[in-house]
Amino acid sequence: MNLLITGVHGFVGSNLVKALSPEHIIYGLDIVAPEKEGVVRTYSWNDLDNPDFPRIDAVIHLAGKAHDTRNKSAADVYFKVNTGLTQKIFDWYLARPDAKKFIFFSTVKSAADRVDGEFLTEECVPTPVGPYGESKIEAENYIIEKFAPKALFRPFHNFDDGDSIVSGKRVYIMRPCMIHGPGNKGNLNLLYGVVSKGIPWPLGAFENRRSFTSVGNLCFVI
Repeated sequence: MNLLITGVHGFVGSNLVKALSPEHIIYGLDIVAPEKEGVVRTYSWNDLDNPDFPRIDAVIHLAGKAHDTRNKSAADVYFKVNTGLTQKIFDWYLARPDAKKFIFFSTVKSAADRVDGEFLTEECVPTPVGPYGESKIEAENYIIEKFAPKALFRPFHNFDDGDSIVSGKRVYIMRPCMIHGPGNKGNLNLLYGVVSKGIPWPLGAFENRRSFTSVGNLCFVI
């Protein structure tokens, strides 16, 4: 298959290329376009309007602004990137007769910022907190409105192929939790740094629980 991966130079994108390139033809879409092993060519966002853009069977949309652990990013930046770019690439996907599958990497933060009870399930009414989660749920809703609008009237916004108003295409929305693995630059690395220095662990007596997934397992699912 010919795959287009947005955000191909990021953490998940780089690992996904390694996992998929042996059996698929990979094209990238990113704000930077250096050569990358396993990627035939990386295009810029302006290239989407190029009539000579190669045939694409599936789009994997990873590009986005990640959660800012330092809280220095303006709210509008999240919506410009996470919502705006999703709208652009999804409209492009719908207009392409060759593209049949669209996979959107959202985030668990689009569903909730904290959990009341043992764990979070898909049967939760989305209640994001902050511009990161809010921009992601807005992107999700845009996709659903264009693909399966009836789902927006359901509490959980769940949909399947029977709800689609677009024939011959499929859409998947993923809400991964914290991802760890080679190349990770998230806040989990802060904990790694403390442990690697061999200093006494400064935290304790907490009952906080977090879900993790390895980037390898995530690539396997895709």
